[in-house]
Amino acid sequence: MTEPLPDPFADQPDWAPQPPRPIEIVPAVGRVELRGQRVLVGLPGLGWRADLRADERVVQNSRTYVPVIPEHEWYRAESEQVEVFAPLVPVERVWVETVGQRSASAPDGGIRLVSLDAPTHPAPTPVFEADSVTGRRVVHMVGSVEHRDLRAVTEAYSGAEGDICVRVAPEVEWYRWAWRGQSPTTLEVPVHLLWVE
Repeated sequence: MTEPLPDPFADQPDWAPQPPRPIEIVPAVGRVELRGQRVLVGLPGLGWRADLRADERVVQNSRTYVPVIPEHEWYRAESEQVEVFAPLVPVERVWVETVGQRSASAPDGGIRLVSLDAPTHPAPTPVFEADSVTGRRVVHMVGSVEHRDLRAVTEAYSGAEGDICVRVAPEVEWYRWAWRGQSPTTLEVPVHLLWVE
């Protein structure tokens, strides 16, 4: 028995964190909680609109609707405690973003074809592989803990310690920057700990 034991970390370098769980898109007609959830609206074969948030279902004349609010307005309503206009979208035209399960297989490179029957979401992408990140949703991985609802505020740059970093801000502060002009509190994060959601 002189053979060495297999290395359990051979496929995953010790400095490389696990990717965050992927986003899965599910129909809102199911029994899924809606209040405050990210949603997409659209029609199969036509297209989808994202960066929206939902409120609880509303039933009118035996039809079910979902109040849908642009994400920046949702954050303003929640933060400032103001009312905003929310058009009612038929529930069958609404899909909800949920956090899925980790996949054992890595996505294939190249062109990724999708069905037009329902919206899809790409797998998480390491920030160092992304073309541009400013303004995009990112996930900060600390060990196995996922910090979501963050936006990248800068592109990659060389940090004070020599790491390649990106500054991120909580999403509510990202949007507050737009409606109030109040600069967000940011955090410098090494790119190997960040994933584009």
